[in-house]
Amino acid sequence: MGKPFITSTRQGRLVQSASHSRGTNLWLAETLWELGAVQFGKFTLGRTTVDSPVYVNLRLLIGHPTALWRAAHIIWDELQALQRMRHPQVQPFDLVAGVPFGGLHIATSFSLTAKIPLIYLHPRPDDLGKDIEGIYHPNQPAIIMDDLLAGGGSIMETALQLGEAGLRIRDAVVLLDRQQGGRERLRRQGINLVSVLTLEVLMNYLRYNDKITVDQYRGTMEFLDAHQHLEDG
Repeated sequence: MGKPFITSTRQGRLVQSASHSRGTNLWLAETLWELGAVQFGKFTLGRTTVDSPVYVNLRLLIGHPTALWRAAHIIWDELQALQRMRHPQVQPFDLVAGVPFGGLHIATSFSLTAKIPLIYLHPRPDDLGKDIEGIYHPNQPAIIMDDLLAGGGSIMETALQLGEAGLRIRDAVVLLDRQQGGRERLRRQGINLVSVLTLEVLMNYLRYNDKITVDQYRGTMEFLDAHQHLEDG
């Protein structure tokens, strides 16, 4: 079977060509495949992903420090580029807030790379201190960082608690957007999403390079189409 997928478009978004495989997002796609992070089967992930034919385990990056380091640099470069635009796509921020636990590793690596202080929500409130770990002040702007986005619930909950503490949240960053409505839900709450990679681009890259079968590719695309109304709604 031929490989017509890469040049197709969905919702006006051009799917990037595999000839740019050293680009930032396709580097991540290749790395995730090499780490064994892309798995096929039948998965229920959290509250919004039911019977997904694919699971991407981004936490495997922590076992490969060089890959984690490069991911942090890619995020930093992307954020700086978005901030330098004539009409900036990302607001200035003083803090990076990691979402435990997957996003906390990404945020820590980013904090060390960008030299921006890290904060995070304490997973279980106790009587030993505040629910937010780190040093912060009311009205400081912070950007939220997570490894993966599906429905957006974790980021929205984090934004809510940070907002209750007086912090200002305008943007969030993830390595992978599963394209299941999370971006639109965040937008409705006034949070702009930046993603390094989408599930669609990941699947196109893997199919173009014969790393996955036609059935695996089609099964994932059908799953995305079935959940696309969440993005449009």
